[in-house]
Amino acid sequence: MPRATRRERRSPAVPEGKRKFMSAPEVVTATPREGKFTKNIARRVRVGGSIPAVVYGAKQPSVAVTVDPKQIRRILHSESGHNTIFDLDVAGSVAKVMVVDWQNDPIKGNLIHIDMKRIAMDKAMRVEVPIQLLGVPVGVRTQGGILDQVLREIEIECLPADIPGHIDMDVSELAFGMVIRVADLPRTDKLKFITDEETTVAHITAVREEVVATPDALAAATPAEPEVVKKGKQEIVEAGEDAKKDAKK
Repeated sequence: MPRATRRERRSPAVPEGKRKFMSAPEVVTATPREGKFTKNIARRVRVGGSIPAVVYGAKQPSVAVTVDPKQIRRILHSESGHNTIFDLDVAGSVAKVMVVDWQNDPIKGNLIHIDMKRIAMDKAMRVEVPIQLLGVPVGVRTQGGILDQVLREIEIECLPADIPGHIDMDVSELAFGMVIRVADLPRTDKLKFITDEETTVAHITAVREEVVATPDALAAATPAEPEVVKKGKQEIVEAGEDAKKDAKK
């Protein structure tokens, strides 16, 4: 089964102003898996209404489990998306976890497998959070340009409880010739930016006009015949005319 790309595995976009850190209100119950882990068995698990999963981290052994895909989808579609930290109950043992990887069926789009990582709430961790641009730039309002957001996510390091839903950046004063870089993004002392400070986040680009090809332009673009070829053609024409004259005589 082909793996979905990382971008395809991302949780769906959430409307502006709706993303913020929030622990999942529900506890996800996982059932330990035992025995062989083959494709046929994984298929049976999915037919039974669950999906196979793995939980690891926090210096504890990895555990193969099955979970309810509906609960996981609710988490991935929640306000904090894939950065949501929630409680996972495995046979009565509850731990804080986060979904760090997941696979979708390439045809139907259904969840078919997830990886979860145990989270220590007192230890800093690295995550990627979306960058949200606010306002209409001057370069768009009065200069006829287009806002080009080059960087859409930034890697940060912080405590799990301090993970933001997104980083907001006001671009109202952005005009032609100006560039917003990672160094310009607002931050607090609780966040450490890992992404290079000089990385471009956004700038204004010009609207590209479609050029319609005219007959004159096409003629100008057509390469001229080499002089040697032209001369050869002229000699052939002259020879043909001489042959016609001799035939008439």
